[in-house]
Amino acid sequence: MERELALEFARVTEAAALAAARWMGRGDKNAADGAAVAAMRAMFDTVQVDGEVVIGEGEMDEAPMLYIGERVGTGQAPRVDIAVDPLEGTSIVAKGLTGAIAVLAVAEKGNLLHAPDMYMDKIAVGPKAAGRINLDWPVEKNLQAVAQALCKSISDLTVVVLDRPRHSSLVAAIRQSGARIQLISDGDVSPAVATALEESGVDIMMGIGGAPEGVLAAAALKCLGGELQGRLWPESEQEKQRAEAMGICPVDRLLTMDELVKGDDVIFAATGITDGSLLKGVRFFGSSRAVSHTVVMRGKTGTVRFIEARHLLDKKPWWHLIRPC
Repeated sequence: MERELALEFARVTEAAALAAARWMGRGDKNAADGAAVAAMRAMFDTVQVDGEVVIGEGEMDEAPMLYIGERVGTGQAPRVDIAVDPLEGTSIVAKGLTGAIAVLAVAEKGNLLHAPDMYMDKIAVGPKAAGRINLDWPVEKNLQAVAQALCKSISDLTVVVLDRPRHSSLVAAIRQSGARIQLISDGDVSPAVATALEESGVDIMMGIGGAPEGVLAAAALKCLGGELQGRLWPESEQEKQRAEAMGICPVDRLLTMDELVKGDDVIFAATGITDGSLLKGVRFFGSSRAVSHTVVMRGKTGTVRFIEARHLLDKKPWWHLIRPC
């Protein structure tokens, strides 16, 4: 993929973030998500790729756009796989909390895992600890390995975990080891990526979250030299059969970085919707101006760009379609 596409994909996540941010704190997560989806889909029409959504808003009969299998872009080469989450953290935006982002990953055709919409057990670290973790190890052994790689004591580590009842034993094990825990309400892509950015203060992300989000985070960590390992965590026989039908067999096998994202020709882009450890959220100035903060990365070069953009909203052709009253 040409490097110019990185900026085009940044524009796509900017559009979704601007649209969703207008619904921040309004208590309507469905409206926020719908606005983000509509804006992202509209911007994809301007990008010169022949893209297929492999991770998106659901199956064709579940979502009006950005559904799995939908073709996006102008239809011109290159052919690419696209993973999207127009609004990661719908409840976060509805409640006005921190950490919501609009995010996508793009790779050459066939290079992104077609992850089913189910849970995945995950562990993510930055480049210094890459190659030193194993999802099958006990919690304390992984924390010891990461602490050694970062030249820290375990008590200085910060571990991000989704605040869910299913993580009670994980949280207990982390606390028993002496590490600090940052519990988050939703959205584990951003903290997984933050493990690779020293200034974020996040050292490791652990626990069970969405499988599609695991692929998105793996794409970013592929660009940054970090590592994510995962294992599908189906809750029913139907989910197990669906994973097998998508080629993930056996379902309980350990998924490595090279299975989640093949090769290094991958682009990752994310724009902050509300403030978080990775990105600042959208700031509005009146009804027609806004500032956004985006990170965009390329796996082929390892380049990471943080972009602050100033927007005149009335000049955006899609703005009137999604602006709340």
